[in-house]
Amino acid sequence: MSLTELFILAVGLSMDAFAVSMCKGLALRHAAPRDMLKAGAYFGGFQAGMPLIGYLLGAAFSDAISAVDHWIAFLLLGFIGLNMIRESRGEAEECSDAMDVRTMLLMAVATSIDALAVGVTLAFLQVSILPAVTFIGVVTFTLSAFGVWLGGRLGGSSRFNAELWGGVILILIGTKILLEHLGILG
Repeated sequence: MSLTELFILAVGLSMDAFAVSMCKGLALRHAAPRDMLKAGAYFGGFQAGMPLIGYLLGAAFSDAISAVDHWIAFLLLGFIGLNMIRESRGEAEECSDAMDVRTMLLMAVATSIDALAVGVTLAFLQVSILPAVTFIGVVTFTLSAFGVWLGGRLGGSSRFNAELWGGVILILIGTKILLEHLGILG
């Protein structure tokens, strides 16, 4: 997986966290730098940790299913992407200004579950995991901190677009993986 592909994957995975961070910024109205750092740390940390767990799980059985790993990657990324697109069309969620440990842990876990499945995919693709999860964590940290800041200044209409585009990105990455393994893309 190239650096460009990893960046696109990281951005796609970060869209849920970005949307929630914007919502937090909306509710806070005047987000302090500590709020931006807190959101970045929680979301970035979990977006890095979950793919690592998924990778370790996937690596345990990747040899046994190497003949179909590209199909599994395609299906997992496609399912996650379609789910994000479906969720983007739902009702707007209520924005809360709560930034306590319990709230942030729940939000971080909820926005990073998809990253667990992506970690399994990364194991099938035999990606060097530590640089990959570090990169994913840094991208998510940055976008989440920016989301809090932006939400406090702009407004809430971007939530749906962030989830929609995140889903589209994941579907495209899954399709690219499948086409490369089938020899259609070089």
